[in-house]
Amino acid sequence: MYGALELGLIYAAMALGVYLTFKVLNFPDLTVDGSFTTGGATAASLIIAGVNPFLATLAAIGAGLVAGFITGLLHTKGGIDGLLAGILTMIGLWSINLRIMGAANLSLLREDTVFTPLRENMWLGTWVSIAILIAFVLVLKFLVDWFLTTDLGLAIQATGNNREMIRSLGVNTDNTTMLTLALSNGLVALCGALIAQYQGFADISMGIGLILVGLASVILGQAIFGNRNIFMSSLGAILGSVIYRIIIFLALRAGLNTDDMKLTTALLVIVALLLPRWGFLKRIPSFGSRGNRAPAKLPPGTTDDPAALHGAPAGTGQGAAGTASTVKEG
Repeated sequence: MYGALELGLIYAAMALGVYLTFKVLNFPDLTVDGSFTTGGATAASLIIAGVNPFLATLAAIGAGLVAGFITGLLHTKGGIDGLLAGILTMIGLWSINLRIMGAANLSLLREDTVFTPLRENMWLGTWVSIAILIAFVLVLKFLVDWFLTTDLGLAIQATGNNREMIRSLGVNTDNTTMLTLALSNGLVALCGALIAQYQGFADISMGIGLILVGLASVILGQAIFGNRNIFMSSLGAILGSVIYRIIIFLALRAGLNTDDMKLTTALLVIVALLLPRWGFLKRIPSFGSRGNRAPAKLPPGTTDDPAALHGAPAGTGQGAAGTASTVKEG
């Protein structure tokens, strides 16, 4: 169970990245499968070359930023569909990752990593390592929350909500799109670098299907905890990542075949998407708050009701049509 919690907290970095593109920018970015491996490959190669693991992790973030920027460049300046742009970058990264590693996989078992102090002190798999990872993830969360409340972050949110409107106000939506994709894949590459150091190896296929894992985390978290504001949305992505790992852990403990993990993930996404539509769950605040809300009652004497503007009492359902029928009968 401790290992599942640790993995869930590490993968929360990727969930935050997926949250930025799919939920904030409303962009279906499939670069994730490639940039995740890029982060792991970059960190592993540099660590083996003798680079400090923390500097290697920072370099992995930089590689992820570049990967996301390329996807944004293809979409905005090249006019390529966003889905196709992500696929093209992901495919190209496969060869680039092989070039970075020089082999299909690299072992880090004999190398110092960011987790080496935890292993030497026998803290991995205990509440100490979990507390450290929680603090790390919370720092990432609050940085993302803070960024989304800045002027630039608000422009990014507006780009995802109504691109044409915010463009008419003078915001360069190409720049906001490229920046968000770069930041998102930077977080994904950070996750890839940490996972490679945590498990002790980097593999060329370690990122296959990771976009589905990220979506499962984000959708599952927001289906349970809601998305009323930025704080709850990002928190839902983090907790969704942890819940997903716990579900996978329990499924394996129950005897589920490891070959069925992708199917299990797909079913989790389907269930998470259907949760808000199930009637008995709409009574829960986190679900019901996202449905249609009853219109607020207007104070007596106000003229915001269209019917009141035509002389009919508010809420009677009479308006211009009712007035016209009265004149016709007279």
